[in-house]
Amino acid sequence: MKKRKNVLMAFALMLFATLSAAAQTKQEEVKIKTSAVCKMCKATIEKSLAYEKGIKEATLDVPSQIVTVTFNPTKTNAARIKKAINETGYDADQLPADARAYDRLDDCCKKDKGIHEN
Repeated sequence: MKKRKNVLMAFALMLFATLSAAAQTKQEEVKIKTSAVCKMCKATIEKSLAYEKGIKEATLDVPSQIVTVTFNPTKTNAARIKKAINETGYDADQLPADARAYDRLDDCCKKDKGIHEN
């Protein structure tokens, strides 16, 4: 009987720990206007954000220039995500791209080229 009680207690503790961990991994979503103009920009931004701590998913819609980012708010926030986009060479909302990073972008990714297919 005592052994069964210990097993039930251990199970209850594991269940509580699992539920607590699940509650703490709440995700948030932010939409950020970028200066991306092509599919190469899409690949560059999505790849760079994939390496950022706390980001679960980043998807750029080129025609609207909006990147939608799903992230863990205990590990990052919208300001850090915008900074990562800036450091990749793109504007993020009203924050201008890092000049050195922008200069390193391929010519087709420069914002003066306008939105295009390539």
